[in-house]
Amino acid sequence: GWEAVSRGPALRLQSQEYWKFKEGYKVRSDVNITLEFRTTSANGVLLGISSAKVDAIGLEIVNGKVLFCVNNGAGRITATYEPKGMASLCDGQWHKLQANKSKHQITLVVDGNLVQTNNPHMQSTSADTNNPIYVGGYHADVKQNCLASKSSFQGCLRNLQLIKSQQVESFDFSEAFDLHGVFPHSCPGAEH
Repeated sequence: GWEAVSRGPALRLQSQEYWKFKEGYKVRSDVNITLEFRTTSANGVLLGISSAKVDAIGLEIVNGKVLFCVNNGAGRITATYEPKGMASLCDGQWHKLQANKSKHQITLVVDGNLVQTNNPHMQSTSADTNNPIYVGGYHADVKQNCLASKSSFQGCLRNLQLIKSQQVESFDFSEAFDLHGVFPHSCPGAEH
C-alpha cells in the first residue's frame, strides 16, 4: 500500500498551529487513514485534504464527536462517532482512529467501535484532490470543503499513516513540508 508513516515521538499542537506535507496528494478512489490522538479539547481539526472545487476528505473532532467527511464531487457524506455513556474522547488519554474511504463507501473506527455510513452518491467514487495534507489545522486562506471546524487541534498526535495502493512512502513529523508553530518532538508524557 501507499504508506506514509510518522515515526518517533508524538506531535504536539497548540492553538493556531498546523502541520502540512505533500503539495499534491491525490485521494482518488481509496485511502485508509490511521492515527492516535490525545486531547482535552472538545473541538479540533485532525486532518484535511481539499481541492479548491468540492472534492475533499476531512477528519475532525466537533463537540466531542469524531467526524469523517468525504466529498467525491457529488456531495458530502459524513460518518460520525459519538462516545457512549460517560466515555469521552477528550479525556487526555490516547485514542486510536481509523478512517477508510473505498470508492463511495466510508467507514470510521474509533477505539474499536465501527461506524458505517450509506452514501447516496454511488456513481461518484473518486475524490479528485491534488492538494496538501493539513494536520491539526489549516491556514485561514485555505479552503477545506470537508471540515466544519476552523479550530486548531490542541493536544498530541502520533502514528499517523495514510495508506494507498501502489506507492509506499514514509515520513517523520519533523520532516513536514510546512511546520507552522509546531514542535514535532515535544509532546509531554507521550510515552504513556
